[in-house]
Amino acid sequence: MNRKPLTLRDYLLMSLIAVVFGIVFLLAVYAGAALTTVLTPLGLGVLGYEPFYGIWYMAAIITTYLIRKPIVGIVTEVIAALIEVLLGNMFGVMVLISAFIQGVGVEIPFALTKYKNYSYKVTMLSALSATILSFIWTGFRSNYLAMDWRIVLAIFVIRLLSALFFTGYVSKVICDKLDDAGVLNHNLKASEAID
Repeated sequence: MNRKPLTLRDYLLMSLIAVVFGIVFLLAVYAGAALTTVLTPLGLGVLGYEPFYGIWYMAAIITTYLIRKPIVGIVTEVIAALIEVLLGNMFGVMVLISAFIQGVGVEIPFALTKYKNYSYKVTMLSALSATILSFIWTGFRSNYLAMDWRIVLAIFVIRLLSALFFTGYVSKVICDKLDDAGVLNHNLKASEAID
């Protein structure tokens, strides 16, 4: 595990990622609201935001992947959510709690490898753990126990597929491309486990 203190470069990178994803998160909220509007007449409005959940985990995984130090993903995720709220997210400050839980979910698999393994296996596990923790949180808030089990299953499956694609796959591709372009100070390929 990298125990060196955060550098100015780390703080700047966290800030940049938080601002970019604060905007991306808000756009995903609007897309989810539009899809909810379309699905509501079919009785499936509750599924409207689910395809976008993987996007909401991306700030945490990209920051953790690039900086490789504990807690940076959680902090960046929460700051991005704060920016999202300040820009007009209609769900308000509750989003900050969700962001914290999502960030924790993303970082757990990296922490278990002591922030040394950045393979697809670990990014996919991050997608899974973020999905599970966020599902428990939203299940508590939305009382999934009162819903039809098929809808609850659909919520979980769609959210997981979104996370596997956006969090586990797209985020890793973005970080690998940054490494291939020489943007990062370290060579990820040499230090990570075989995918």
